[in-house]
Amino acid sequence: MQIIDGKTLSAKVKEQIKKETDSLIQAGIKPGLAVILVGEDKASQTYVASKEKACISANINSIMHRLGENTSESELLALINVLNLDDSVDGILVQLPLPKHIDTDKILKAIRADKDVDGFHALNVGKLASGLDAFVPCTPLGVMVMLKEYGIDLSGLNAVVVGRSNIVGKPMANLLLNANATVTITHSRTKNLAEICKGADLLVAAIGKPNFITADMVKENAIVIDVGINRLDDGRLVGDVDFQAVKQKASFITPVPGGVGPMTIAMLLSNTLKSAKERANRLGLKI
Repeated sequence: MQIIDGKTLSAKVKEQIKKETDSLIQAGIKPGLAVILVGEDKASQTYVASKEKACISANINSIMHRLGENTSESELLALINVLNLDDSVDGILVQLPLPKHIDTDKILKAIRADKDVDGFHALNVGKLASGLDAFVPCTPLGVMVMLKEYGIDLSGLNAVVVGRSNIVGKPMANLLLNANATVTITHSRTKNLAEICKGADLLVAAIGKPNFITADMVKENAIVIDVGINRLDDGRLVGDVDFQAVKQKASFITPVPGGVGPMTIAMLLSNTLKSAKERANRLGLKI
């Protein structure tokens, strides 16, 4: 059994991003990421702070907009429009969840597709589903980079994704399909879930339930990717996989914390860099 170390890999990826960012800066382009946080959600504040820190360490300009809980939908749309038109902004990220009075779909649709570094815009979703170049949601993209780093060939593997969210489950399935895996998506209404999981060569858990995937749901020598981050009552962070039990059967497994999580922010920086390179190309700069 080998543990897939996302913490070490993300540090390596960030180092490479910083080198490329420095080259862009020398060519006259400083990558910029605008992050909008609406309200006082504690988890969101933590995520945003870590994104800001990661940007600074990679020499990416971090443009923070912290808005009050009572910010109106029209005010938020107006801010996004300003950022859409600002050439120094390569990526726009609206931290989710938004307060209930704001229509999340309308907000995500308002972000220009070529600045949508979260990969949530319908245009990017459609491109990914069609196998075209697109901004890909950061968490599933991070999973793909991990699998590649550990030399895991996905071609022909029977892959099962547990969870069908737009943020992880669906894009994960599309990425695996594009890499020639045979993909099954399961969810809360799936019948015989344990049986389907047990047939997986590659099992991706993204259902948001602590320790949901138990050892009897996992095939011997399966590759197990745990996307879940759940905080227990005693304060411990655990994934969607019962790590201690499942690691006895898996050939590769990601831990929580220290697995997929650190890769998510690394991919956000990577997507921002990609957007900045496209800006440099439009300006005809040599990089």
